[in-house]
Amino acid sequence: MLNEIAALENLAKTYLDGLYEGDTKKLGSVFLPTSALTQVADGKVSITPCETWLERVGSRPSPKSSGLERDDHILSIDVVGPSLAHLKIKCAIPPKYFTDLLSCLKVDGRWQVAQKVFMTETL
Repeated sequence: MLNEIAALENLAKTYLDGLYEGDTKKLGSVFLPTSALTQVADGKVSITPCETWLERVGSRPSPKSSGLERDDHILSIDVVGPSLAHLKIKCAIPPKYFTDLLSCLKVDGRWQVAQKVFMTETL
C-alpha cells in the first residue's frame, strides 16, 4: 500500500509541477489519452478533452513565468483498490483557486489520471 501511495504522490507532484511550470509534456504524461476534464461553468456541465486542455495550458503564460508564488498541495489520496485511486488537490493561479478531483487507474503497472473533475473559485 505504501508503494501505491508513493506512486500517487509522485503523479500528483508531476501534475502540480506541470501546472505551475506550464509544462504540457509533464501534464500529458500523467493523463490517459482518453481522459477529459469536467466542471460546471455558468450552471452548465462542461467536458473538455484532455488534449484540448493541454493546448490551452501551453498557450497561456505559466504561473511560474508570471512570477506567481506557488500555492498547491495534496489534500487526500484514497487507494480504492489495486487499479483505482482518487486524489483531491488544491492549486492556485490567482485570482483563481482550483479544487481538482483526479480519478486514477493503474494501467500496465502505472498510475494515470482517467478523469479530472474540478471547480474554480475566484477570490
